[in-house]
This record gives sequence, structure tokens and C-alpha cells, in this order.
Amino acid sequence: MKLICKLCNLDVSKEVLELKDLNLLNRNDRQDYIPEGFYIVHDDDNFIPRHKGTIIINIKDLINSNYHSDERRLNGCCGYDGCDGMNRVCKCNHEIGTECSDCWMPHYIALNPDLVKFI
Repeated sequence: MKLICKLCNLDVSKEVLELKDLNLLNRNDRQDYIPEGFYIVHDDDNFIPRHKGTIIINIKDLINSNYHSDERRLNGCCGYDGCDGMNRVCKCNHEIGTECSDCWMPHYIALNPDLVKFI
């Protein structure tokens, strides 16, 4: 399965499969939260509650995207903390989700299910 932008139908992810073994999620800072090639629909109230209901993928699985033009959303010291709203857009400039890649967190992309869909 791939994820596409709902507004322009542009692919925004490589092929990804649902991660069934949640023991493979890695909560260590500066490391990939989810293995490459997989996705989850995040439902953990205790870990990253602000991204509950989002589709989480590995940063390396995101394609055809850019950073948001609003620089206020691009905060972080070593990467992007995602604390100021969605910071990723598709190549057509439609918001799609949030990159979290700062030094004090595991790294992942949280895609908004209202803005992307599986094909």
C-alpha cells in the first residue's frame, strides 16, 4: 500500500505494510520509531498523545514532500520537533503531516488521515 495526498493524488510514501508486531517500535531518542517499510495507525494515549489517530511511517518512507513554507512550524534544535503544527507538505504544497526528528525524541512522520489516504 502507498499513501497519497487526498487533494492532488500525489504519492507521498513508498510502499508500506501494516506493522503487526508493535514490539518493533523503538522509543529511543534519535532513532527510527518505526522500521522502514511499515506503518501504524497510532492509538497509544501514553506515548505521543498529540499524534493519536495519525498514520506513522518511517521518515525514509516519505516521498514527494517538502517542508512547510511557514518557518514557525520548523522548530527544533537538531531536527524538527513538530510541536508547532504540521511541518510537511506534498510537492503541490498541500499539508500532509508532521515530521518529528529532533534530538530528544524518536524519529518518525505522523501523517494526518484527513489529508492522506491509502491506495
